[in-house]
Amino acid sequence: MLVRRLADAPVEEWHRLRAHVLMDAGELGSRNLSVTWISLPEGASQSLRSHEEAEQAYVVVRGSGSMSVAGDTQQVGEGDLILVPPATEHSLAADSGAELSCVSIQSPPVAATELYSDKLAEVAGYDLDDDEA
Repeated sequence: MLVRRLADAPVEEWHRLRAHVLMDAGELGSRNLSVTWISLPEGASQSLRSHEEAEQAYVVVRGSGSMSVAGDTQQVGEGDLILVPPATEHSLAADSGAELSCVSIQSPPVAATELYSDKLAEVAGYDLDDDEA
């Protein structure tokens, strides 16, 4: 059995978002999945993004906030699953007064370097010198 503990997972910090890469593309023998634990502090949000070929599922494990998929925004909370089809714009926000944590699963896998890169920051409209974005 292959196990990666949250405490042992590599961490990517990207504009207030903290991503624990539980299984990056091709790791632990997986060919079809990547899995990330995402934590957004109160008031933080992701800009709209999409992944051309990967479908993605988010499972909220702690807190609540809002999720926007293809222009439909809904409140989400602990235990909710949100499915994002391939090539569909989506964003996540911790706008409920507390940290929001969720697990994100992508298939086919999306490499962490693709998800949390300076190029993605430019496309998303982040100022690379501003860590408060």
